[in-house]
Amino acid sequence: MKKRNKIEENVFRVLMFVSTILISIVLLLILYGILHKGLWVLSWEMLTSVPKGGYYFGHEGGIANAIVGSVYLSFGAVILAIIIGLPVALFINIHVVQYQRFVHAVRFLLDLLWGVPSIVYGAFGFMLMIWLGLKSSLLAGIITVALFIIPIIIRGIDEVLKTVPRGLLESSLSLGANRTEVGYKIMVRQCMPGIVTALLLSFGRAIGDAAAVLFTAGFTDRIPTGLMQPTATLPLSIFFQLSSPIEEVKARAYAAAVLLTFIVLIISLLSRYFSHKFKKNSIK
Repeated sequence: MKKRNKIEENVFRVLMFVSTILISIVLLLILYGILHKGLWVLSWEMLTSVPKGGYYFGHEGGIANAIVGSVYLSFGAVILAIIIGLPVALFINIHVVQYQRFVHAVRFLLDLLWGVPSIVYGAFGFMLMIWLGLKSSLLAGIITVALFIIPIIIRGIDEVLKTVPRGLLESSLSLGANRTEVGYKIMVRQCMPGIVTALLLSFGRAIGDAAAVLFTAGFTDRIPTGLMQPTATLPLSIFFQLSSPIEEVKARAYAAAVLLTFIVLIISLLSRYFSHKFKKNSIK
């Protein structure tokens, strides 16, 4: 029996090692392909200028329109999502925490919504645009991406709030605080690093998704100055410009890919930092 367990342990150890090596090789190949074609064209002019002569055919210009559009859309979607998501997460963990069946059902539905492909949210956002009479615009993109990341924010904050000791809630209520005060003045402060981590993860999903905004945000070579104007994003910039027959346009697509990779990497590092900080605070 011990010999059999030893063989199984060795087999799975080899499988894990091989899987890790394969995943690392794939990651390195992806990074090499992007950096090899995009890093040499990435310059200050590329980052600060808009495409000239059209984003699909213009030989000159940069990706400033896509950078600003991505920032506007992602920040707007995260702000809208946290306005809706934070009260829901607090409601689950404070107001109805004693009704475990209901809480489990809500979490199950949120997990289902989290697993819905982003293109489905894009199609739903397009239907919502028609119903509201909206055109492809920054506002439509913000609403669609917010719907896409709301389940992520709620479940992320929910998992953090679950780690707060039950006694903290009960002792606060016994001292005369109401549930709303406990939620926003005590539990939010206690879980702030974890909440920031959830926001960063949601921002990373928002800025890196193309399918959710494909039908809703539109695309333009200008920087939007209003919510009702179409906007470019880095993922859509890669999608549209990479299919151009002009090499300079393709170079802009690879530059956008390099920048998007760096942004996602920075967000991942920041989320790990705040997650580690939250664990240290929890241990204390």
